[in-house]
Amino acid sequence: MTRSRRHVPVLVIGSGLAGCAAALTIADSGCEVLLINAGDRLSDGNSHLAQGGIIYRAEPAPGKNDQRALAADILVAGHKWNSTKAVRHLCRQGAHCVDEMLVRRARVPFDRNSDGSFHLTREGGHCAPRILHCADYSGRAIMEGLEALVTVHPRITLLHGRAAIDLLTSRHHAKNSQHRYDVNNRCLGAYVLNMQTGEPETILADWTVLATGGVGQIFLHSTNTRGCVGTGVAMAFRAGVDLSNLEFMQFHPTALYEERSNRRSLITEAMRGEGARLLDHTGHAFMRDYDPRGDLAPRDVVSQAMMDKMLHSDAPCLFLDVSGVTQDLPTRFPTVYEKCREAGIDILREPIPVVPAAHYFCGGILTDTRGRTSLRGLYAVGECACTGLHGANRLASTSLLEALVWGMSCGKDLARRIPLESGLPAALVAAIPDWQHEGDERHDDPALVAQDWANIRNTMWNYVGIARTHARLRRAFEDMRNLVRHIHDFYKRTPISRRLVDLFHGSQTAYIITQAALRNRTSIGCHRRVD
Repeated sequence: MTRSRRHVPVLVIGSGLAGCAAALTIADSGCEVLLINAGDRLSDGNSHLAQGGIIYRAEPAPGKNDQRALAADILVAGHKWNSTKAVRHLCRQGAHCVDEMLVRRARVPFDRNSDGSFHLTREGGHCAPRILHCADYSGRAIMEGLEALVTVHPRITLLHGRAAIDLLTSRHHAKNSQHRYDVNNRCLGAYVLNMQTGEPETILADWTVLATGGVGQIFLHSTNTRGCVGTGVAMAFRAGVDLSNLEFMQFHPTALYEERSNRRSLITEAMRGEGARLLDHTGHAFMRDYDPRGDLAPRDVVSQAMMDKMLHSDAPCLFLDVSGVTQDLPTRFPTVYEKCREAGIDILREPIPVVPAAHYFCGGILTDTRGRTSLRGLYAVGECACTGLHGANRLASTSLLEALVWGMSCGKDLARRIPLESGLPAALVAAIPDWQHEGDERHDDPALVAQDWANIRNTMWNYVGIARTHARLRRAFEDMRNLVRHIHDFYKRTPISRRLVDLFHGSQTAYIITQAALRNRTSIGCHRRVD
């Protein structure tokens, strides 16, 4: 078998918290795992950027009492659009998973009080402090701990610089026509682009786990890393996998306002949890004018209030006054302090200019509590998955916990199934062809790709953003439909590259999100219909 074609028991696509947790749990059972990502290191995704922390348990309340309180907070934030089964699963398993994987095994150095107990902070939408953190670089600390485990695990093989192109399925890719009549379509792995050689590779897998992250980069302003263009969602859509809640894109209220790039630095919500307040251009603390919870209202409420304030005042940004935070700012929030300092802002003396930005995708590939999708052989975990946990809006700091819990749940389910179920039949493996180039026109012009991305991002921000109307969504639908057709033809005629793969995924993701938003005429949570 050549290097461009391989067959593995388990393929995990994506190396954030969800992907690493799944890979470790599967490998611990004795199964070989191939873990791939598009970056140069495991921590190139959004998990590394998370600032606020991860939900643990409120103290001194007994565990079951806080499970009920946490469930209530998640349902309120999600406007009761949530899957109650998913909410119960997270609340029951969450603290145990944190203890097992992050505290005892990865030894993540969460902040502690002088008596040795965990220092817990509070964020918007939570009724009590229950969030573990490492200052304001919690994601980085968690990923460093997991990376140390993954890189030395004898049953995990890592391949960096691999961008996923397409899922392989028995119905869509098998050359033997008989496989196309099987009513039970099955995922068989994926085509991936080796960015070191520029050539596509065929990775056949008995089981495939998608952990590809979010979609934020299809919007003009986002806190997400470059690769978050909806790769997993677009591939699953093309494979006919069930998707859900695609209209619910959460916008984080506080991203640093600076004119440098469309990826904006996050200003953690924990600052408001510890006393910071949002101000308008006159210095008025306005959030209680919109919601009795004030600055600690859920993110959809705060983002929508901010946009309303900015539109009515014609202000390019608002301000976060951190003078009410009693802790030493450079010590408690070193990441925010340094990012602001680099931008020429001294947060010890002046408020931080902030704007909302696309942050977290509450929809995605529909899964159950074990990460299983509607396609046999395919699991999805992390932000690319829709577990139903978040409903119409995500509660702060549930993202890292969801990634951990579902990553481990997926791993345990596969560890149980692999010994009992046979792998891919040899005849089916042989029937899958390697990637075929369909064109040789040299049109991979960076200027053309950049223009297409500008069209996608501006359309999504202006028409499918924080405030939506039927007229805006209809315009976005028509514009994106035409752009997707153009990009599809462009993609087929031009030799494959990372630029084209990302553009193809991003355009399709934008299109199907727009379609979902157009269909849902109910104004709820992140999906705000102002008409």
